[in-house]
Amino acid sequence: MKKLLTTIALATSLASMGFAAQAQETKVAIGISGWTGFAPLTLAKEAGIFKKHGLDVTIKKIPQGTRHLAIASGDIQCAATTVETWIVWNANGIATTQIFQLDKSFGADGMVTKGDIAKISDLKGKTVAADSPGTATYFTLAWMLKKNGLSIKDVKVTNLGPQAAANAMIAGTAGIDAAMTYEPFLSAVRAKPEVGKIMATTLDYPMIMDTFGCTPKFLAENPKAAKGLADAYFDAIAMVKADPKKSFEIMGADVKQSGEAFEKSQAFLRWQDRAANQTFFAGEHAAFSKEAADLLLEAGIIKSIPDLTKLADTRFLK
Repeated sequence: MKKLLTTIALATSLASMGFAAQAQETKVAIGISGWTGFAPLTLAKEAGIFKKHGLDVTIKKIPQGTRHLAIASGDIQCAATTVETWIVWNANGIATTQIFQLDKSFGADGMVTKGDIAKISDLKGKTVAADSPGTATYFTLAWMLKKNGLSIKDVKVTNLGPQAAANAMIAGTAGIDAAMTYEPFLSAVRAKPEVGKIMATTLDYPMIMDTFGCTPKFLAENPKAAKGLADAYFDAIAMVKADPKKSFEIMGADVKQSGEAFEKSQAFLRWQDRAANQTFFAGEHAAFSKEAADLLLEAGIIKSIPDLTKLADTRFLK
């Protein structure tokens, strides 16, 4: 009887320890889109990597144009977006801090034009489909125009999200001369060269870089969880290298692609590991942020430049 009671007590103790470990998992809600570059975050969740690092992660698909509102409301604590978008959010009073880099685009973002547009400067006075101001595709348009002697004021912008913009080009929508989009939607245009041509991508203009960040409040209250988020991301990248087939299937399923199709779309970007992150934040991040902030101000997307020195916290990269 004594032995039975001891066994029951031990089992109860172990169960309690299990519940305690479960209770220690930090809850965090993350806002992303279906962009291929963010996919390792989905992999980290679906493969149990976040859980391994003591995190109970909820991933919410929120359009880039409204993701900052979800942060402001407290619906999410962290998000993934482009480097320049963090500048826009902070300039508009949405305090956020980047903690690691996700990816760099190598042809995954681009401008698609109809056949009568021979060069970017031919877009003067034309209509371009791009997402709303403060989003990656709108910024990419502004960047490419500036590099070709034009400004955002020289074109007419029709606000369409990346998928809708690509679909408009494929459908041959009248009145739209060009569109800004990204993977996996850019590949849909690549597959139909008769509808238009890819005028330029981030191979020509390397300026799309995605980072992950959270509110200063979350980082201050949950430094261990922040470190776990970074470590889980790097573990997910390691899993892609170790088991690409399984990884591509998991990531592809999230955006309704086969593993093979996802593998093709991810070839146009580079996920950034811990070493690449340390190099990026050592200088490139600050330099790009300065140039991006100047363009955002010039394009009227922001009214003033926030303190750029407070946009990143690199202590979680170690």
